[in-house]
Amino acid sequence: MAHPLLAGAAGERHLLLGNEAIVRGALEGGVGFVSCYPGTPSSEVPDTFYRLSPDGDYYFEYSPNEKVALEVGGGAALAGAATLVTMKHVGVNVAADPLMTLAYIGAPGGLVLLSADDPGCHSSQNEQDNRIYGRLAGIPVLEPATAQECKDMARDALLLARRLAQPVLLRTTTRVNHLRGAVEFGERPGPAPLAGIGKTPMRYVPIPAVARQRHGAVLSILDAAREASEASPWNVESGAGDVGVVASGISRAYLADALAETGLEGKVRVFDLGFTHPLPIERLAAFLASVRTVVVLEELEPLVEKELRALAQERSIAVRIVGKGELLPRTGEYTVQIVARAVCAAAGADYAAPETAPATGNLPMRPPNLCAGCSHRAAYYAVRQVFGDDAYYSSDIGCYTLGILPPLKAADFLLCMGSSVSAGSGFARASGQTVVGFIGDSTFFHSGITGLVNAVFNNHDVVVMVLDNRTTAMTGHQPHPGVDVSLMNSPHAQLDIESVVRGLGVNQVWKVKPYNVKATMKALEEAKAAKGVRVVIAEEPCVLFARRTLKKSAPQAAYVAEQGEDTRRVVETLACPAFFKDENGYGVDENACSGCMVCVQLIKNFKARKRSA
Repeated sequence: MAHPLLAGAAGERHLLLGNEAIVRGALEGGVGFVSCYPGTPSSEVPDTFYRLSPDGDYYFEYSPNEKVALEVGGGAALAGAATLVTMKHVGVNVAADPLMTLAYIGAPGGLVLLSADDPGCHSSQNEQDNRIYGRLAGIPVLEPATAQECKDMARDALLLARRLAQPVLLRTTTRVNHLRGAVEFGERPGPAPLAGIGKTPMRYVPIPAVARQRHGAVLSILDAAREASEASPWNVESGAGDVGVVASGISRAYLADALAETGLEGKVRVFDLGFTHPLPIERLAAFLASVRTVVVLEELEPLVEKELRALAQERSIAVRIVGKGELLPRTGEYTVQIVARAVCAAAGADYAAPETAPATGNLPMRPPNLCAGCSHRAAYYAVRQVFGDDAYYSSDIGCYTLGILPPLKAADFLLCMGSSVSAGSGFARASGQTVVGFIGDSTFFHSGITGLVNAVFNNHDVVVMVLDNRTTAMTGHQPHPGVDVSLMNSPHAQLDIESVVRGLGVNQVWKVKPYNVKATMKALEEAKAAKGVRVVIAEEPCVLFARRTLKKSAPQAAYVAEQGEDTRRVVETLACPAFFKDENGYGVDENACSGCMVCVQLIKNFKARKRSA
């Protein structure tokens, strides 16, 4: 039976994740081509398209990085296909180069770029506000706040992109991507017909003479987008009174709850912004003129706030505008309480925060941690034994970033995805210190290869450890160019990391299984004694991937056969989450143990035994 996202009829209602609703909306918008690089909080969108693709009437692919994803999607849109490209917010930094030019030359088939932002840094290295990219590129921006809006705006974004022949940014945030809500389906017409460019190079090849003309065209298209914003059903006014609130993104959902909670519903004027760039200037000017105070609700940067201040000044509108720094924070996520307090303060109403549920005792903190039996832990243990504190450790984006935690302490600096090789090379050259750079297999294909090319070309002295766990683990086990695609009945080709590394000119290469501690340490000792670019490839499937996809399970589990100082030392230096301590001393939780047997190799105090039935 076909999946409801594919086969559901107009009028049906389904409980959907925000990301799942985006998939349905894109299908209703006639999407014919989808490309991505997975990244939380966007991952469920491409993963759902991938899962449904055998039965879908669209093309889907995982790309090696976000720049490639947007270039592939841009090519498809130039050929006339209605196209969706998805990534997380920092991925747009990688894709910014083609994005700026696509805004100039246009995309006749219609192209929507989903940027999933992450206020609060739930799973990211920064909380940048990608609405700025909409303003920088001169493209429209839509921001849903509910599951229903995720579906409808994804559809409307594709239709708008196709009508304007211009990319459109669909900007979500973590709370929107991962909320659940009832979604009513609309008609699903199937993929839109191709609307390609033909042979018109002086329109679509941005040599300077073309680009100069296209810049003016972008501004004209933006004017057309502003007209669409003025008439958009996503920009809605409600309520009454002389205090107003302009809200965008998920802040609109917080505001609705805050008004209901405080009894101010209907007593303040509200301007809900769903089509947030370009702003509906005329409607907003009239709104500002109708109130004495306006609270601007938007997470992160005060973009709308600044534009409203400029509008009030240009139109000589006497209105007090309240925003960041006065009642609202500039960093992190908002909450219903933050919004309620700000609106009540502006309206001169008292606000009493609701009582919170009592704390359930002093529960221990649970920081992110490498899983029990994670091969990265074995690799980090070996590296620390060989290099200790004498080396600096250049880290990268992925599960292995968790190597920062003690006692592993295998991360000293990190810039961005794929930077460990490049940044490590620069650090080593400038400081003269030994540097070990860690990079994962998916990240290696994403943007680590160019760093390694640079290291070889410039004769850098750096040890690179490729932690190959055979999947894109942190974002949900998506395939990448190095994955054994035969496991997924996939037609894709598989690239061998060792062959790529040697093909780039690296002559000093070791390949190890990190669960074999002795062999791994021997390879690391040899790499430590050498000079130049050295690459150690540590290959072992992610323990969760091995269990769920490869259907591998270990018949044995470790246990502590003998207490003592050596046992304490291994527990404290390896720090496997399966270890525990009670009144009897140290032990291993059989249910948590993955059977990697790393601890058994270290001292005789740890032994292996058959798992309990």
